[in-house]
Amino acid sequence: MIHAPARPALARRLPASAAMLVALAVRTLPVERWRMRARLALARSVTALPAADLAHVQGMYEAVVACQPWWWRGQIDCKERSLATVVAVALTGRRCHLVLGARALPAAFHAWVRTADGRHVGDDEAGGRDHPWTPIYTAP
Repeated sequence: MIHAPARPALARRLPASAAMLVALAVRTLPVERWRMRARLALARSVTALPAADLAHVQGMYEAVVACQPWWWRGQIDCKERSLATVVAVALTGRRCHLVLGARALPAAFHAWVRTADGRHVGDDEAGGRDHPWTPIYTAP
């Protein structure tokens, strides 16, 4: 379960809210294949930007989690949070990588964000510390 952190500063709240709206717009696409293609296309579109450091990515991830809209009727999954983090970091002029992964026992899929130097943000959700995730795909 994700608990919302404290309300972030306005400089982080604006890109995080805009990025969450983009991620939720992708979620409303009617076919899952289209949703995944849109997520990967958005994640690949930020490759020309300079790399973000761990503190910046962690701060934007926490801002995205804090800016989840109350009016959204469905569940906001890790795919939306990680895509929103990539987009929010891109809106601030930096880049990070979207990572899709899985584990065998207990069988599950997960998405998180990786910095350019290989540090992970958001991979500790859903028991990630007890049962580590194996990265399957990393968007450049």
